[in-house]
Amino acid sequence: MFNSRLVVDPSDGTSKSFSVPVVQELAYQNLHSLPERYIRSEKERPNNSIPYQSDIPIIDMDMFLRDSDLCRQKELEKLGAACQQWGFFQVVNHGIPLSLLERMKGIFREFIQLPLEEKLKYKVQESEGYGQMFVASDDQTLDWADVLYLATLPPENRKMNFWPTKPRDFRETLDRYAVEIQKLDNTVLSLLSENLGLKPDCFINIFGKMSLSTRMNYYPPCPRPDLVLGLSPHSDATGLTVLLQDDETVGLHICKDGEWIPVQPIPGALVINIGDMLEVISNGIFNSIEHRAVTNMDSDRISIAMFCAPSGETEVGPAPELIDELHPCKYRKFIRQEYMQHYFSSRLDGKGSLEFAKIKS
Repeated sequence: MFNSRLVVDPSDGTSKSFSVPVVQELAYQNLHSLPERYIRSEKERPNNSIPYQSDIPIIDMDMFLRDSDLCRQKELEKLGAACQQWGFFQVVNHGIPLSLLERMKGIFREFIQLPLEEKLKYKVQESEGYGQMFVASDDQTLDWADVLYLATLPPENRKMNFWPTKPRDFRETLDRYAVEIQKLDNTVLSLLSENLGLKPDCFINIFGKMSLSTRMNYYPPCPRPDLVLGLSPHSDATGLTVLLQDDETVGLHICKDGEWIPVQPIPGALVINIGDMLEVISNGIFNSIEHRAVTNMDSDRISIAMFCAPSGETEVGPAPELIDELHPCKYRKFIRQEYMQHYFSSRLDGKGSLEFAKIKS
């Protein structure tokens, strides 16, 4: 029922191991009271009375293929505004077959239903595998979720000992999906460069040899969803994140103007958000936004996030074209791997990790 979580301290290379419950197994016990490790403080608890919002931007990728320059320009401006004001948007008509989206959700649900001893073959070590991420101490509050985190592209980054062999088509399906998401990422990065008046390949060139990783999240039903979070508030340490989520159950919340707003799923759509790396590269024009996941009393929920980022050895900093006397440099340059070591060595805490890169005024 417990999974170990090995953490390496980047400051001195020492490692620590923490014992973390498998949340799915807890949920099966029909708990009358929650373990203390999952109960949030009063100010952190979700407000389940938040009404659904319908104004999170929806971007129609078909508009960028139209012959009409006016339609394309309007959608490009809408995309830029979404990245500046929201940091989140949903894309429709993205070109990825619905059958592949459904099979991606299917392979993860089939993995989740495997016996515990089978899943623990892939238990978390450092920042990869099955269990919980971002556990930095024995007494921190835990998320009500189990995850499977995998380095995905380029293929040489993969640690295949963490890639499940059941269901039988798990590896093949994830590989096909990653190729499609990488195409979508490249298209969006090109459009965002164009939106800022840069050459279309500007952001793609800065990213260099792009890396993709996958986080599959399982949120079991929770008897007290008002006391817990499925995923702590955070911004992503990536460039872009593409999220595939259940069509029926709302769980993703984003923080806009100090308010938590639920993201209503659109069948067949994908949610995309700006990560810390793209905020840095755009010199703060585009915003990585805090988001979290909440739980449900009556049903479970899955989501599959694919993170697109510069390769680990890439030097990241604001694009020089976006810096002038009126727009001073807001972030220092750093090697992305340094940022990732910093990010994974502590608990999720809003946008706190981005302080690592900010130039203090």
